[in-house]
Amino acid sequence: MQNNTEENVHLFLDRVALGDQVAFRKVYDVFFQRLVSFSYAIIKQKDAAIEAVDEVFIRFWKNRANAATIQNLKVYLYTATKNASLNYLEAQAREQLTAPFDNIDIALTEEYNPEKLMITAELFQKIHNAVEDLPPRCKMIFKLVREDGLKYKEVAEILNVTVNTVDAQMVIAVKRISEKVRGHFDLFPKVKVKTGNG
Repeated sequence: MQNNTEENVHLFLDRVALGDQVAFRKVYDVFFQRLVSFSYAIIKQKDAAIEAVDEVFIRFWKNRANAATIQNLKVYLYTATKNASLNYLEAQAREQLTAPFDNIDIALTEEYNPEKLMITAELFQKIHNAVEDLPPRCKMIFKLVREDGLKYKEVAEILNVTVNTVDAQMVIAVKRISEKVRGHFDLFPKVKVKTGNG
């Protein structure tokens, strides 16, 4: 359902390019909350994350004449959000040293397929804790792939790393999470590491 929605939104780009505010609002509504969560994972300040995403959409609207030329809207918006978030951190770094990917706080949402795996609340919490214990970049990649539904190639483009790096980090993430919740695996014995999602 989510991918269909995103594909449909991509069809609105021609209308955005012509100045259609309704089409622009559709794009905004589909991506805004997820981009704020992504920005917050980098900035660690909710208000600043919202401002960063607002800035992305303001620029998107100002440059709407080029909207129809965007090949991958999702990658475009996530990359723009990453850049806006890092620009914010660079500005803050003049006052204090700030590492963009330190202490990333990524919370699993209800979208983390609890229905598919039929995981209990206790297991859900164990998985949440296991994700929290992942190294920062590993945690970021895991979030983008599993929570935001991006393809490995898209994550690689957004974070400026190779697809092999994304694949390797996902293997590490799933392995570590599996180790933390090993005792509950009888609930979903077919769970296995999935790599190379394209």
